[in-house]
Amino acid sequence: MRHPRLHTGLILAVLVAACTGSESPGIANSESGEPSNPLLQDSPLPYALPPFDQIRNEHFVPAFERGMTEETADILAIASNPEPPNFQNTIVAMERAGPLLGRSQRIFSNLAGAHTNEGLEAIQTEMAPRFAAHSDSISLNPELFARVAALFNDREALDLDPESLRLLERYYTDFKRAGAQLSDDQKSRLREINAELAELGTAFSQYALNEVNDSAVVVDTREELDGLSDSQIESAAMEARSRGLEGKFVLTLRSTTAQPVISSLENRALRQRIHEASAKRGSRGNEFDTRRIVTRVLSLRSERATMLGYENHAAYILEERTAATVDAVNDMLGRLGPRAFANARQEAGELQALINDTESAPFDLAPWDWSYYTEKLRKKRYDFDSEQLKPYFEINRVLNDGVFYMAEKLYGVTLKERPELPVYQEDVRIFEVFFDGEPAGLFIFDPYTRESKRGGAWMNAYVTQSRLLNAKPVVANHHNIVKPAAGEATLLTLDEVNTLFHEFGHALHGLFSDVTYPRFSGTSVPRDFVEYPSQVHEMWATWPEILENYAIHYQTGEQIPQELLDKVNAAKKFNEGFRSGEYLAAAIIDQALHQLPAGDIPPAEAILDTQSKILANAGIQFDAVPPRYSVPYFGHIMRGYSAGYYSYIWSEVLDADSVQWFRDNGGLKRENGDHFRNTLLSKGGSVDAMELFRNFRGADPSIEPLLERRGLN
Repeated sequence: MRHPRLHTGLILAVLVAACTGSESPGIANSESGEPSNPLLQDSPLPYALPPFDQIRNEHFVPAFERGMTEETADILAIASNPEPPNFQNTIVAMERAGPLLGRSQRIFSNLAGAHTNEGLEAIQTEMAPRFAAHSDSISLNPELFARVAALFNDREALDLDPESLRLLERYYTDFKRAGAQLSDDQKSRLREINAELAELGTAFSQYALNEVNDSAVVVDTREELDGLSDSQIESAAMEARSRGLEGKFVLTLRSTTAQPVISSLENRALRQRIHEASAKRGSRGNEFDTRRIVTRVLSLRSERATMLGYENHAAYILEERTAATVDAVNDMLGRLGPRAFANARQEAGELQALINDTESAPFDLAPWDWSYYTEKLRKKRYDFDSEQLKPYFEINRVLNDGVFYMAEKLYGVTLKERPELPVYQEDVRIFEVFFDGEPAGLFIFDPYTRESKRGGAWMNAYVTQSRLLNAKPVVANHHNIVKPAAGEATLLTLDEVNTLFHEFGHALHGLFSDVTYPRFSGTSVPRDFVEYPSQVHEMWATWPEILENYAIHYQTGEQIPQELLDKVNAAKKFNEGFRSGEYLAAAIIDQALHQLPAGDIPPAEAILDTQSKILANAGIQFDAVPPRYSVPYFGHIMRGYSAGYYSYIWSEVLDADSVQWFRDNGGLKRENGDHFRNTLLSKGGSVDAMELFRNFRGADPSIEPLLERRGLN
């Protein structure tokens, strides 16, 4: 049984559909010569890697339909079993149920963010409510729940091992939270809500991707791009040519409000155009406007939470997180937000002073000025700017001699590229993973941004580890690095380097999984815990032994100068008010919206006014530092982080404390890596999350290292 069993339709619905395209060759049927469906059979490739080169759009719906039919039969057989319920014939049987549907959904939904096309988007729109209904048919099955409840009530007499006992407890909780104890009328309404949420989630994802592409900024002349590198300008020209705009330049947008390109552009009017194009996404009144979707989703989530006995959607979500309560999250955000914005206002004063001193016609600092003058101030104060670092961060060297080198030194992990294995897009690479020389799984690396790919960076699993199913993991990292012109090196920013280490931390969490049941595999941990191990891995990006191994000038072969590193280290807390402030503003918006009663959800046309009121009420409304995401393009709250965007800072408390442990215990040592892996990374969700932390750290977490790191103490 896939995790989470009771929400498969919702997971699929909120992702953007993608596949290899209808021109893929397919597999020929040996008898008829007609193409057969590769999804209907186990993959013959190593580690059950999906045969990406053979999968066509038209393969998915037949696989989904047969998969739902087979899983329905599996579940009905369990629910109607005349034998008394026991752990094997009920819980383990559910873990084994529906393998075809699970495999097909993972391939579809995991590719969904990476390489969409219109055919797959249509399939997603069609299937999302059907998946929701199928999921509800399981979670609201009274006979099935009765068997689970009987086992739960008798659990102390079952003599189960700890992982099996936790599995039983999780199933019981999942069924309750999915509405198994509701009346028939309430179950009927819940099915309607879940189906509509699935449809809305699909629509939001598709609108958001189309809107970010439609909002790209067209520039007429090269002179307007002064400040950008030749490679960046050529990439903009290449993007324009791909859109039929020969002789022009197109600057594509990232998913966040702040756009990295603004930090270099000298043309203030163009900086303003880019910022406003970014900030207006989803609220322009065009065909991709998401505001009505967002407000409807908020209303439905609130109604569902009330029906299930919770005060609001946030309370429903947080019950299953390590934070546990709305009050705990509100308290943390309420303490950190004002501190961060106090720092941000001080930083704004320094930037304004720089503008007044250097511009012949000074102006008031605006959001589109922040990163540009931050770079100028960084250069003035620390005698370097971020562009000086990029020649030392060539992508292949960072990956092989940085990220993979870290994994070998800390965990005994080595990787070997497998170029003969099929991929779904030409830039994607696949590596076989070994632990101390033993084959352990596959790692897929998808580095570049493209129109068919959703924004941000993320990890997912195509195959999850499980001893029950004898499965080894296949995991992927996706990034949105701008692809340079042909023949040019891909040079990363320091933030992008950190992201490579961060996302590979997620990958290791999946690759190290050593659990019996699929329900607990890999990153199947609370949302406010899942970012913690990956954030810890960011520490190694600037660890001296690792840095000196990969920070090599891509042309001269010289190591990054110590003098430059000293300046980078000295500037670590520089601009931290902005970084913390924009994030915390988004986290507070997310939390406040999901704590609204159903009757207080604003209409679509008022959602941005409500956002402003939330910031004002929290004492953090500051026009120069807008939220990292505005509600109309806040994809996290539609893709599994609803009432959960606080998770990054919550996890960072654990992260900062763990980084201190590594430093106190000698840093990059194999015994330290083994301890982290054995006590935490390998356990997935099989043990309570905070118990895992205490097993690793030997103590409860302290917030002081985080406050020190972010300059909030």
